[in-house]
Amino acid sequence: MWETPAVVLITGIMAAGKSTVAELLARRVPRSVHLRGDVFRRMVVNGRAEMTAQPSEEAWRQLRLRYELAATVADRYVGAGFTVVLQDVVLGADLPAMVARVRHRPLAVVVLAPRPEVVAVRERDRPKKAYGDWPVADLDAGFRSDTPRIGLWLDTSDQTPERTVAEILARAWTDGRIG
Repeated sequence: MWETPAVVLITGIMAAGKSTVAELLARRVPRSVHLRGDVFRRMVVNGRAEMTAQPSEEAWRQLRLRYELAATVADRYVGAGFTVVLQDVVLGADLPAMVARVRHRPLAVVVLAPRPEVVAVRERDRPKKAYGDWPVADLDAGFRSDTPRIGLWLDTSDQTPERTVAEILARAWTDGRIG
């Protein structure tokens, strides 16, 4: 299955390990692209509205624009014969909406869901700080209660990134496939 151009969407809360896992996975797949959805947020030079615990309407609008752009770019790369590992924070009702935005099939969804205390340690120990005054436990609780159980959910708390990638390679198309 990994030789067929496809999209693998990797999501989870901030500091769940998405960037590391997505990069490692893309390196293991022939003709692959690691597409970081956040790159579209960072392209906004003036007028960027950040997502916070209490996001503005503009922040929501920019987030959905980012998702639309990422899905479009993923579809274009797949159309050119690449497997795309698309990684972004896609939570709650936005997850099924993102699945609908990505038109190409096969599509696999992988949700990285380490325990919140593990995420808090990762956030503390990494140079990039994403949470600010947003408690990890609050985002995690909302994520777990509001996000539909689409795709392959992995508790990666006790896994190395390499072990997580091995599990994705083994299970994405059986347990995470959409459509």
